[in-house]
Amino acid sequence: IVEDVPSGSDWHIMLIDKNGQAKLVPADGYAGLNNYALVEKLKGAYGQDIGVLSIGLAGERGYRNSSVQCTDAGSGHPSRAAARGGLGSLMGSKNLKAVVIQPAARRQEFAYADRAKFNEANKKIIDLTTAENGPSTSMTKVGTINLIENFSYQGLIPVHNYSGELYDAENMKKVNGAAFLEKLKQNGGRNGLPCQPGCTIRCSNIYNDSQGKYVTSALEYETVAMLGPNCDIADLDYIAEADQICDDIGVDTIETGATIGVCMEAGKIPWGDTKAALTLLKEMVDGTEFGKLMGQGTETVGKKLGVKRLPVVKGQSLSAYEPRNAQIIGVTFAKSTMGADHTAGAAPMGNGDMMTKTMRITMSGRLQANMATSDNFMCMYGFMPASGDQTILPGLMAGAYGGDWTFDKVIQIGRDTLDMERKFNEAAGFTLKDDVLPEFFYKEVAPSSGAIFDLSKEDMADTFK
Repeated sequence: IVEDVPSGSDWHIMLIDKNGQAKLVPADGYAGLNNYALVEKLKGAYGQDIGVLSIGLAGERGYRNSSVQCTDAGSGHPSRAAARGGLGSLMGSKNLKAVVIQPAARRQEFAYADRAKFNEANKKIIDLTTAENGPSTSMTKVGTINLIENFSYQGLIPVHNYSGELYDAENMKKVNGAAFLEKLKQNGGRNGLPCQPGCTIRCSNIYNDSQGKYVTSALEYETVAMLGPNCDIADLDYIAEADQICDDIGVDTIETGATIGVCMEAGKIPWGDTKAALTLLKEMVDGTEFGKLMGQGTETVGKKLGVKRLPVVKGQSLSAYEPRNAQIIGVTFAKSTMGADHTAGAAPMGNGDMMTKTMRITMSGRLQANMATSDNFMCMYGFMPASGDQTILPGLMAGAYGGDWTFDKVIQIGRDTLDMERKFNEAAGFTLKDDVLPEFFYKEVAPSSGAIFDLSKEDMADTFK
């Protein structure tokens, strides 16, 4: 645990050695580096098999859209991002450049209450997630990019800065799962990879350029949707390059894609112009005046440019779902304590406006409790199939800790988490007036469906009831 901020200006690295002991060491020669160069230099000093959590220049500069990057288990590159909410600037405020973790000398043992019971429940998860044509099949074979096509047809994917339009079908075919797999085949990329040891879903990938050279790992639905369709761009090679730039400097690809979309709407650069978009990314890297402004996120940039359609909640941009056509997620965007966050309770269903208000609100509340529980356990792509058999999670808990567990008792962990998060927000000054989507979603009809978002902050007041 790293508390408070340092009194001086020196940068540090936290080194966790093979015995689990942590200490701060000087970051001489490391501050000022972006993540890829930083990780290579750290591996040279501490060994090729280390794990690294780090910040690039974005975190050092206090960009509000900055991420903490984590080295990927397969590639070893700093391509996994804890990106939403500006965690990189928090780490930077402590002058902490990186956390370096050396392989443990001895594997930690866990004192299971009943190892056989735990293993029995654990095997059920493995069987579910590895089943042929099971709930995880498309994730293993393609990854989250598999969502692009279906979401495009349903009007769930953001287009032209959340205009509510349908994504052009021909452009969609250039960035969907089939196009992605063809790119991997042409350029020697790979899919079906785990992002961490032991994962049975394996939805990660490695994307190479036309010369077969590594670009990034891994491309995800949200990154493709926000840097692509949201900006009227249908070019996987550009999106992969932009993703690598974002990982290197350490910024959120979702927020960055939304920010570029706002710049396009303002007329600062043309819609669909990949070269101009890369120029904006370079400005963030170089720390120009406008680049630093972009680092403060979509809301700040949009207000500076005079844009009326600002897709943000609690200062954070919406992720890649159109809330007029996916209204349960719209409620989640409005009510999430973290700002607009789909992972707080995703339900990507079209025609959401056809449900009753009570159903939309109630489903969001229940999903948010489920996802808060998931965040205490495992990746949501393991948690969702595990929740389908309501004996699995209670079995894991009883096997690990003992006692009597029911599915409802497990979900209570999520409810308690939400209560703590909301109390934190209340202490920070957030009130019911902050639990609302941007005004244009209530007033502008989505051309793709004819829908508006018609749930007021008063309607949604009982989301967690």
